[in-house]
Amino acid sequence: MLELRPNCECCDRNLPPESPDAMICTFECTFCADCVGSVLGGICPNCGGEFVQRPIRPAALLAKYPASTKRILKAEGCAPVRAA
Repeated sequence: MLELRPNCECCDRNLPPESPDAMICTFECTFCADCVGSVLGGICPNCGGEFVQRPIRPAALLAKYPASTKRILKAEGCAPVRAA
């Protein structure tokens, strides 16, 4: 089951389950579209993977399969990813 994390790991912006601005990588690292585009250059700072838009779980299924409430925030902040 996909973990729907409640915030951007970079700027701590709220990303509710229905947010079209939530982006994830293959390890479910979660960032907002603004940080992915303007700070991270489309590359996950945790694993180096690419981002895709997080799917939206239908509201009718959120009661049975709720979104996560655990907030994850990079303590060191998000520095722009540098090309190798």
